[in-house]
Amino acid sequence: MSTVRLTMAQALIKFLDNQYIEIDGEQTKYVAGVFGIFGHGVVVGLGEALAATGHSLRFYQGKNEQGAAHAAIGFAKQKDRRQIMAVTSSIGPGALNMVTAAGTATVNRIPVLFLPGDSYACRQPDPVLQQVEQPGDSNITANDAFKPVSRYWDRVSRPEQLMTAMMNAMRVLTDPSETGAVTIALPQDVQGEAYDYPEEFLARRVHHAERRMPTEAQVARAAAMIAAARKPLVICGGGARYSGAGEELRAFCEKFHVPFGETQAGKGIVPWDNPYNLSGIGLTGSQAANRLAKEADLVLALGTRLGDFTTCSKWLFQNPACRFLAINVASFDAYKMNAEPIVADAKLALAAISVSLARSGYKSGWGGAIERERGIWKAEVDRLYSEEDPSGLSQARALGELNDVLLPASAIVVSGSGSIPSDMQRVWRTRVPGTYHMEYGFSCMGYEIAASLGAKIAETDREVVAIVGDGAYTMLHTELLTAVQEGLKIIVVVLDNSGFHCIDNLQSSQGIVHFGNEWNRRDPSTGMLTGAPVAVDFAKNAESWGAVGLRARTVEEFRAAVRRALAEKGPVVIDAKVSPKSMTKGYESWWRVGTAEVSDNPAVVAAAREIAENVAKARKF
Repeated sequence: MSTVRLTMAQALIKFLDNQYIEIDGEQTKYVAGVFGIFGHGVVVGLGEALAATGHSLRFYQGKNEQGAAHAAIGFAKQKDRRQIMAVTSSIGPGALNMVTAAGTATVNRIPVLFLPGDSYACRQPDPVLQQVEQPGDSNITANDAFKPVSRYWDRVSRPEQLMTAMMNAMRVLTDPSETGAVTIALPQDVQGEAYDYPEEFLARRVHHAERRMPTEAQVARAAAMIAAARKPLVICGGGARYSGAGEELRAFCEKFHVPFGETQAGKGIVPWDNPYNLSGIGLTGSQAANRLAKEADLVLALGTRLGDFTTCSKWLFQNPACRFLAINVASFDAYKMNAEPIVADAKLALAAISVSLARSGYKSGWGGAIERERGIWKAEVDRLYSEEDPSGLSQARALGELNDVLLPASAIVVSGSGSIPSDMQRVWRTRVPGTYHMEYGFSCMGYEIAASLGAKIAETDREVVAIVGDGAYTMLHTELLTAVQEGLKIIVVVLDNSGFHCIDNLQSSQGIVHFGNEWNRRDPSTGMLTGAPVAVDFAKNAESWGAVGLRARTVEEFRAAVRRALAEKGPVVIDAKVSPKSMTKGYESWWRVGTAEVSDNPAVVAAAREIAENVAKARKF
């Protein structure tokens, strides 16, 4: 067997540079590059290998390890999981900064390869700088924290272990049912150790992501369940998007007169103006979707993990006769809600079921209900998009201006936390597939700006707009500097309502006094955070990073700022001051939260009583 002598890190880079994925006959180079921040635990090992010539992996210098990892997630998500980035860091705090992002990737089923530096495998110089020692187990390092949030985890303690570690890493990363964060911990000494690696390990390798076809029996069972239903409803999830099932979903719904509601991950694969698109469903869904969901006697869960926001904590489906049919490549998700599981590719399964169902001449019994509810909801969104706010600018109006008037139809919008995703799932009108980019599986504050950078790297010819609250901007906006450094234009719209008002709304809805969520100064007379609001100039902050900073407090100013932003060549931040509590409200939905059952506050006790009453209406599993 022919071999080549390389350090472990050099072999890793050569291996990553030669990985390809084939989907539907199309081959794509799988690893596009590496995000990272070098420290002593990685710079002289993996850093040396990246600095050398002979590979095509582009290195992106992150400014915060979590932000760099979010950028990698945003890239892979925008690429529909057909191309990924690796992310590297030093040991200790650098590595631990990425754990939150690893959780974000795994929850959302997005492939990202984490390559954190690790403590010395030989242990001779222990304890080294930034090493976390566990007196009871010397095999544990900070990187063990990645285990609960990774789909695959390994530590390369000897250079030859790299081969099995990376083969397993690629197995998981390229599997649509298993994918998520993969963590390969790299001890800093082993990164520089040499080994005679077989050339076949380093050669070009094509991973075939095969679609899982449904069996004839699965198709027959599914078609029979739908044929027996009078009011079926489809929930379109992220699995439908990654499968590319948009056309199949459109054809199915139009042929059989079946409405569908969208999850955050599935939104936009069929344009908003399709006559069967009810917009978002669930806690942050539309009135149209939620009303019809309560009547449905069959729910077809198409590529969705059925989270509590989608199902309203299993409360939404009020028809006692309602049954569930789940099409999903992941059996773990297909069995949720006591569904009939069809473990198969969403695109192929829906197409096959359509053929089978057509033989029976099936048509749902919804009649004019779909058109009626869509009309009512369209009028409500039109109202929100044009409503005047006496205080200046409402959050809902700002979204309307962005959506209907100012942004090109092909612009990618990115968000991920607070009340903005709630509003957007309800009212955002997606016109082009692939332009609605939302992380809401983990609802990770700080995802937005970093992910917009990743999305821009994925699609450099499109405008990319991060819509972010003041809380999320403050939590993590460091990759704005990376966008400036790379000359990549992203537009960041900060909807500043001076606080964590999404959570303040939840707090007050449960009868609790406003506490700890509004951005107020401490009142010296009471010792409470009830003083004057804290004013922040986000535009000036952006200018300090080298971006263009714009300000808006009225509809007219906001409109002008967005027009100017579209005309700029580099990164722009629009500091838009919006009225507190000016987001959209809930539409016939409910969410189970752990409200205090005992309190001196009668409003809290009443809220707990209401929770208990609604729990009784919800499905148990």
